Amino acid sequence: MADRSGVVQRPGLRRVEHLMGTAVSLDLADDLPRARLDELADGVFDWLHEVDRRFSTYRTDSEVSRLDRRELPHREISDDLRAVLLRCAELWRETDGYFDSYATGRLDPSGYVKGWAVQVASDRLVAAGAANHCLNAGGDVRVRGHNADGDPWRIGVRHPGDPHRTSWVLTGTDLAVATSGVYERGHHVIDPRRGVAAWGLRSVTVVGPDLGTADAYATAAVAMGAAGAGWAVALPGYDCAVVMDDEHCVQSAGLPVAG
Repeated sequence: MADRSGVVQRPGLRRVEHLMGTAVSLDLADDLPRARLDELADGVFDWLHEVDRRFSTYRTDSEVSRLDRRELPHREISDDLRAVLLRCAELWRETDGYFDSYATGRLDPSGYVKGWAVQVASDRLVAAGAANHCLNAGGDVRVRGHNADGDPWRIGVRHPGDPHRTSWVLTGTDLAVATSGVYERGHHVIDPRRGVAAWGLRSVTVVGPDLGTADAYATAAVAMGAAGAGWAVALPGYDCAVVMDDEHCVQSAGLPVAG
């Protein structure tokens, strides 16, 4: 598409907002009318703000906080929270207890919720006809289709010790990429078996078809300590990239690394 001067204009829309305690960026790459792109972007951010209000552990009035304080009976919780709690219970079993929404001593499904919320937003965009997009919520990334240049999306995985370096660059047209690590908060992931911060892995990136699951798997691997590297490499249906505390790197054979 070109303007009146003949200069080719980039199709799509980019928007960034701060929510869920991080920067969330949306890149819509479909060549749709601006009003439609704005409508689609509004829907994405309205949903993410709603999730933040209802699931934040920092808001005393959130549904999660009220349930944790036993002020909200289970029969009155929303369908979304009920589904999240059910999936967290399944993930607890899948990870041998290392993904634990009570690892901090209170209900905190955050290790699943952010990825789940982004996955839902991406699925809604596809259903609405926006098949080419990238949604990035603080390192939890969902890409579909192609970028505005018609190329597969490229996703840089930040080095855990240097914000100016990448450990890997991934590429694809249908990827969910979640990373858990020590970027800002140090070794903050709790080993639920010992009740202390886990050491051994500096970052774990999990790549697969579902972002909520990838998010939880990345958290669980970090919680396992050094043993989490081998566990993540063996995950069925998902690939991984791991930086250990000694900066040794491990990756699965199918990791979609850019050429």
